[in-house]
Order: sequence, then C-alpha cells, then structure tokens
Amino acid sequence: MAGPDRSPGGLTRNRPLRLALIAGAGILGAAGLYGGLVRLGLPLPWGTQVAGLHGPIMAAGVFGAIISLERAVAMGVVWAYLAPLLSLVGAVALVGGLPIAIGALLLVLSASVLLAASVRIVFQQPALFTLLLAIGAVAAVLGNLVWAVTQSGHDAAAWWVAFLVLTIAGERLELSRVLRPGRMAGYGLGLILVGVLAGAALGIGSDTGRVLFGASLIVLAFWLLRYDVAMRTVRLGGRSRFFALAMLAGYLWLPVSGMILLLGIEAPFAYDALLHSILIGFVISMIFGHALIILPAVLGIRLTHHPALFVPLAILHLSVLLRVTGDLLELEGLRQSSGLVTVLALLGFALTNVVVSRKR
Repeated sequence: MAGPDRSPGGLTRNRPLRLALIAGAGILGAAGLYGGLVRLGLPLPWGTQVAGLHGPIMAAGVFGAIISLERAVAMGVVWAYLAPLLSLVGAVALVGGLPIAIGALLLVLSASVLLAASVRIVFQQPALFTLLLAIGAVAAVLGNLVWAVTQSGHDAAAWWVAFLVLTIAGERLELSRVLRPGRMAGYGLGLILVGVLAGAALGIGSDTGRVLFGASLIVLAFWLLRYDVAMRTVRLGGRSRFFALAMLAGYLWLPVSGMILLLGIEAPFAYDALLHSILIGFVISMIFGHALIILPAVLGIRLTHHPALFVPLAILHLSVLLRVTGDLLELEGLRQSSGLVTVLALLGFALTNVVVSRKR
C-alpha cells in the first residue's frame, strides 16, 4: 500500500481534520485508560460507565480510528475519513452514556467504511499485504457486529484481536519486501493468519478455537522474528534501532498470549492477561515504533528521535510484565500497579516527543 502522501500539498490537504481526529483519538484514549484503571479497582471518583465499556472503546474506537485514519491518508480520498470519524463518534457515544446500540451501530458503520477503503486499495494495488489489510477490516466489521448484537466484549474480542493482528502483519509484510522473503514465506504467513481467523470464528471459548487461535499467534511470532525487516535494522543506530526494538519487543508478547490459550490456563484473570499481552505488549509497542513515521506523515509535523524514548518503551513492557504476572498469580496489588505504569509509559512517550521536538 502506498504510504501517506508526503508532498507539500498532501501534507496540508485536510490537515485540520487530521489534527482533530488525532486529538479526538488521544482524548478518548485517555478516557479509555481511565476506565481501565477504574476496572482494575483503583479508587477513582468517576468512570463506571467507561470501565464497563473499556474494551470496545479502546479496541474498536481508539485503535479503529488510528488505523482507519492512516488508511484514509494513504488513499487520499475524502470519503475514507468517515471511518475514523464514525469510530470516534461511536466511542464518544459510549463514553457519554448514550444507548449502547447507538455507539455499536456507529462502530459497525466505521468498520464498513474501512473495509470499503481497503477493498479499493486491493484493486488499485493487488498484493498479499493489501489483501491481508482488507481481511483485517472484515474482522473489524465482524467484531463490531458481534458486539452490537451480543453486547459481550468476550464474544467480540477474538475478532478485534484478529483485526489488529492482521493489520499489523500486513503492514510489516509490506515493509519486509526489501528482504525478498519469497513466495512460500508469504503463503506461510497467509496460512498462519487463516488460522487466526478460523480460531476467531470458532471462538476462543471453545477448545478447538482456543487451540487454533493460540497456536497461530505463536507461529506468527516466529514468522515475524524470522522475516521482519526489523531483524536487520536493529543492527543500525538511532531511530532505526528504536523502531526495530519496539517491533521485536512487541513480537515477544504474541507467544505469551498464545501459550495462555494453548495451555488453557484457568486462572481467574487469565483472559485479562491474554488480552493485555496483545493489546499493550504487541499493539501499543507497534504504535510506539511507528509513531515517529506516521505522525509526521499524517499531520505534517516534525518528530525527532532521541535515546530518551527507550525509557517509556521499557516502562511499557515492564507494565505488561507486571500485568501478566499479577493476573496469572492473582496478585491484586501488582495488577493495579501495572495500570498506573502503563499510563506512565504512554504519558512519558508523549511528553518526551514534545520536549525533544521543541528542542530541535
């Protein structure tokens, strides 16, 4: 898929809308994180509504908006911006306490626009990675539909995870083409992701779906560690090493979530460990790694790499380690502290970027 338009005209076109959408995603992300802290049992004064809808707000709302905004910028057509806009409006409806059906419908419409945009890209640029992005959008539609009908995040979670995993895998496959991984490696990745989709369709609540989904995540991690361009760029210095380490560190959490599923661990918080090892350890680490590329391309701003960025990245992965350990060993204090450490990592990453960029 062609990247965001970096020409002077491309950077200024729709820039106010892009800024508003990014700001909206940031605000809703903060609300979702607050709800997550309430959900962990921290004594906070407000947020019961958001706590109960933490999963849909973050996975379908915030992550959905970020991914669909990147896709809209890459396409360069105005109608594609409906996807991130509807995603954020749907999340606002949920945070604001409107009937869940309204927010769910908006999220379904958002994913449908993303799917239409992704299919258009497949026709414009036929390739395995664009096909994976389109199939990821299908998973987003199905996840949002399942949640709209059942209002059960547990039922929809596997589809949301499949959406994020397929999207990231497709984008990494595009970047890894410089290594010429070969046709069989590409087919192997496609087969792995079919396993992810089949596991989601069967449901991770079933033994077959759980094993298939978990095994696919483990094998995907090995594929990425073998063929991703990050395995080469990690040997370089500066921003290239930061990007690569963010990618590689994120990949290490896929086998953790996969083993939780594969072994059928029945600890009370095993499901929580499964989701957060993927959504924080894998997905947010990918966002850290791509932020210095995507934000300048999307918003026309300059961000500078600095070694200080390794600190919030390390804190982020420490927070996942605390979360998974606390979940599996049922250590409530560790679970609660992990949420605060995650917030610290995200704030640290944002503030470090602001301070470093202003000093240029």
